[in-house]
Amino acid sequence: MVVLATKCYVAGDARDRALDGMNSLVGNDVGDLRVEWDVSVREDDFVAVALDGDDATVAANVLAEEWGAVDPDAHEPDETFVGTLERWDEDGFVLDAGVEIRVPTSELGLGAGSPEQIVERFGLVQHTPMTFVYQGGEDGAHRLADAERDRLYDWRRGDGRVNVNSATRGEVRATVNRAGHARDIVTVERLGLLEQSVVVGEGTDPPGLLASIGSYLPAEMRCVLPA
Repeated sequence: MVVLATKCYVAGDARDRALDGMNSLVGNDVGDLRVEWDVSVREDDFVAVALDGDDATVAANVLAEEWGAVDPDAHEPDETFVGTLERWDEDGFVLDAGVEIRVPTSELGLGAGSPEQIVERFGLVQHTPMTFVYQGGEDGAHRLADAERDRLYDWRRGDGRVNVNSATRGEVRATVNRAGHARDIVTVERLGLLEQSVVVGEGTDPPGLLASIGSYLPAEMRCVLPA
């Protein structure tokens, strides 16, 4: 069993579609190995994959590399792990990595401003997987990993993005097409199972794209504007 650092927090038909999609994604990652798998969702909404077969250990490592793995017992000081962005307040970000990981504002490394201003600046939506460096002890000041900071700064070096949660990559693509903007985007980049980043093309206004597709998606959406 491997618990992946991505969540499935939608219900009903949307949940069924998300799990069907997750099953296909797992197949893409480990389908060539001698392994059978079963995808489920834990009570805390993290996606779990039960693996059985000669290559089960290899498959677990492949999935952990692709998605990040949730295992609080594996946390070691100065090592990098993945958690999902659960909330933010005046003191910093709170990530869920099987246990609550608080990253204080001073350790975000994303420039000046309050956590709320940083969320708006980088277009962050709830449940986005983020990498962090674990610091041991109750008083450890966990920090965002350098690779995470670089990723977020890269978002602002392009032509802009619209970040979305509560929808699969296929659903976001279909929504962009339905709204008549297929030619206005470069791609839909998968951040997590239900968190996507729509990379806009040159000359496309991210707030305008958000306004156009927002009525089709019951989701949290934020723009990333070029720096």
